[in-house]
Amino acid sequence: MNKVTKFVSGRFTAWIVLGLAVIAAAILFASAPASTGAVAPTAGLPSSTQSSQVSELQKSLPNSDAGFALIVFDRSGSPLTEADKTAIVGRSAALAPESLSGQLPPAQYSKDGTAALLPLPLAAAADSTAQGERVASLRATVQTDLPKGLNAYLTGPEGFQADVASAFQGADFKLLLVTVIVVAALLLITYRSPWLWLVPLAVIGAADALASVIVKDLAQVFGFTIDASISGILSVLVFGAGTNYALLLIARYREELRKHEKRGTAMSMALYGAGPAILASGSTVTLSLLTLLFASIEGNRALGFACAIGIVTAMIFALIVLPAALVIFGRGLFWPFVPRYGSESPTEHGFWARLGRAVSRRPAIVTVVSIAVLGTLTIGTLSISVGLSQVQQFRGNPESAQGQAVIDAAFPAGQSAQTAVIVPTDSVTDALAISSSSPGVSAAAVGQSAGAITQVNVTLNAEPGSQQAFDTITSLRQSYAEAPNAASAALVGGTDAIALDTKAAAAHDQSLIIPLILGIVFIVLLILLRAIVAPVLLILTVVASYLASLGAGNLVFTSVFNIPAFDTSVVLFSFLFLVALGVDYNIFLVTRAREESLTLGTREGMIHALSATGGVITSAGILLAAVFAVLSVLPIIALTQIGVIVGIGVLLDTLLVRTVLVPAVVFLTGDTFWWPSRVAAAKGHGSTRVGSPAADDESTAALLS
Repeated sequence: MNKVTKFVSGRFTAWIVLGLAVIAAAILFASAPASTGAVAPTAGLPSSTQSSQVSELQKSLPNSDAGFALIVFDRSGSPLTEADKTAIVGRSAALAPESLSGQLPPAQYSKDGTAALLPLPLAAAADSTAQGERVASLRATVQTDLPKGLNAYLTGPEGFQADVASAFQGADFKLLLVTVIVVAALLLITYRSPWLWLVPLAVIGAADALASVIVKDLAQVFGFTIDASISGILSVLVFGAGTNYALLLIARYREELRKHEKRGTAMSMALYGAGPAILASGSTVTLSLLTLLFASIEGNRALGFACAIGIVTAMIFALIVLPAALVIFGRGLFWPFVPRYGSESPTEHGFWARLGRAVSRRPAIVTVVSIAVLGTLTIGTLSISVGLSQVQQFRGNPESAQGQAVIDAAFPAGQSAQTAVIVPTDSVTDALAISSSSPGVSAAAVGQSAGAITQVNVTLNAEPGSQQAFDTITSLRQSYAEAPNAASAALVGGTDAIALDTKAAAAHDQSLIIPLILGIVFIVLLILLRAIVAPVLLILTVVASYLASLGAGNLVFTSVFNIPAFDTSVVLFSFLFLVALGVDYNIFLVTRAREESLTLGTREGMIHALSATGGVITSAGILLAAVFAVLSVLPIIALTQIGVIVGIGVLLDTLLVRTVLVPAVVFLTGDTFWWPSRVAAAKGHGSTRVGSPAADDESTAALLS
């Protein structure tokens, strides 16, 4: 370890390190494959689900890859006029050449005469880009020559798929641009230096770009699909975690510059002090992400694979490339707040030292109040609902959602999302009778056949993606399974079935992955702290912070934004990011407390650790919360929910749990906190001052003062 840190931080060898990093990055960029990732996220359900089996069997049916759109006309609730009906006939004729069969059936009118519906079967699109262009052209055709006041919307599977793809179009660049701006602004405020902020920003930016290349290259090797949502989360995670590591290292480096005249020696000592915490933190996040490889949903596995590579890349750049760059630029990089050799840290008796002493005087009261705050927020989890309908997936009101709203009001809501039942051909009659008699089914008709299988097309009464639709699918599957004849082999698939199976798979992944993550965090803390009590208490604080943020997030979305539920991926991803990243701050604080306790004792050691890392942790938390909030740039509810919940959780972690509750718990438990290790102050040092050259962050303290 010493040889590595000395080589990285040597005045001349730092140039070699930086040069080798540039050469390695150039080689990887030159060999990068062309991007083949899908634009919009896909389900990727396990092959054992009925909906996946139906999708596979449908490939043998004629025109199995055909698209399907619905054109709906209305006059904002008023009855359609004769001129409207004439115009609808004209639009039907204009759209007929685009139909798979070259013609369209007559429009279907609602019972109250307020809306008309045109089904439009379409040939398969080459890719999502071609699909989006076709939908845009069809929407332009539909809108042509309409009487004043007559509205037309293209919705259905084709419309929703195109709108989702459109939401992710250019997502990589948009998220990256906003993330860079947010990180740059917060680093500039934190360091108040005209150029210090540029170094970590450039290093982490390079790490993000390189991680993206490595992920795309390895994804092709291992068969993962990296869609736009995964790429966006990858960038957010690399920038967020990488900048956290940079803040911790720079703060420790600044402290050591006051103790050592040579900047190479100062960096070597900074790496020796902060390196283990960064390694432990990055390893915890990486291992937690890798647990997603055990998930049943392909998208979860791909996210874990990609983001684990991103964290490792960020960690390597923070521990090797960033130290070399800082050493090359020297002390002047910190101007105008240059840490002079022999100078005293301005945070020795600063805000965080005073806060630590205040908490140490009344740790029981502080603990009770902190738990009360977290407990109050946790109440919001009691009303959590999971699962959004198609319309609720968007933030905003795209055309497909507007059209679906018209259908919901005027027609059987399930008309826009056909349910496909694959049955043995010799049991079609029985299968059709079972579908038609099932509660919640509006209509059932025999579809296409291919040898031994036939598709029965079922229309539900319920809105697509709703709990009522899920209940109908479940009931329909049960009815088929209990059939006394060959119809019992029927498989139920389609849009609603996929959504139901996704919800069930997400619940399975949560029950498997969450305990694995907690186990990993416990083992890492156990090894790092060589204690049992400390890891247990720290994990309890992390879980409490997660539950509080989940409850607060639920209250925000249901009360403020009128969004009734979380997306199926939100609970697991929020837990993953909050626990894995939240434990970072535990590691930063408690490893420093353990280090200081060896000479100062547990109480003074924690106060000293808080004064040294409080500003860094708070700045890092604010930055990480802001970076995750960037996910809200995209008009997809799931990403907005993840960004908001993680943002709330990180702020709770940094402003309450890590800086108040954890110190209070340590003060309450005393040396027992480190059990079975024995951490005692060296003789003569049990009551030394709080702050000798403390790892300062004068700028971060100023940011909060």
